[in-house]
Amino acid sequence: MSAWTEIAEGVFTRRFEPVNITVTAVLGGEGVLVADTRCSVREGRELRAELAELTPLPVRWVVNTHTHFDHMWGNAAFDVPHLVPPADFWGHRNMPDFDPDDPEFVAFRETVRNESPEWKAKMDELVVRKPDHLVADRHVLDLGGRSAELRHAGRGHTDNDLVVWLPDAAVAISGDLVEQSGPVAFGSDSFPLDWPGTLAELAGFTAETTTYVPGHGDPADRGFLQGQQEFVTSVAAQIRALHADGVPVERALAAGTWPYEDTSWFANAVKRGYAQLSGGLGVI
Repeated sequence: MSAWTEIAEGVFTRRFEPVNITVTAVLGGEGVLVADTRCSVREGRELRAELAELTPLPVRWVVNTHTHFDHMWGNAAFDVPHLVPPADFWGHRNMPDFDPDDPEFVAFRETVRNESPEWKAKMDELVVRKPDHLVADRHVLDLGGRSAELRHAGRGHTDNDLVVWLPDAAVAISGDLVEQSGPVAFGSDSFPLDWPGTLAELAGFTAETTTYVPGHGDPADRGFLQGQQEFVTSVAAQIRALHADGVPVERALAAGTWPYEDTSWFANAVKRGYAQLSGGLGVI
């Protein structure tokens, strides 16, 4: 666990294990905005204690950069009865509902639960607190003396990626649209063909001097963002070329030329890209 690092005036980041998630705290005159809350209610309580050491200001806003468990399963620690008054919870409107009896959700929770006794304890007390303040494209929060713009730049890591843009600090809290501790992750809910345009949109509403806070890893600069855009652009181009050449999806990994020797990294990208090119994932 690292210490808080002030990357701009009143903007602090910290990397937490497990999963090396990067949490950001933005201090305003009226309170603190926290972007992402870690993997469980227990971890959320730990985060709240670390924030109390950082500042006496109350946590008034929680923003989830997307729906994945490592970014939002700590939300309940910032709600009653753990925090009174509770924070306001913000996310993108495409964030799915969480039915505790949904078979897919139950199966994933059990997979995590069986990782270790520590994870079992975390999952046994799990309460998933979904944001109820939902953003379509853009919303501005007044933090007291500074503004935080919640921006949906487009689909990429998921269809509900939400960026927190701080124009006064030139900081973009980018979630898993940007990864620094490893390559971008093409999950089973990613949009690899949209991702290049989404990063172009992100670059378009931010400044050349912007610091981009990734979902995992250390803050990075515009050059790093451009490198990630080139990476996802090359992957999208390869998927389109293979599809246009009539290569079956089950042969695409073996037939393609990929940035890494371990082609399994691109398995979900191929499946999702082919599905989209076949009309299965909406507008390209």
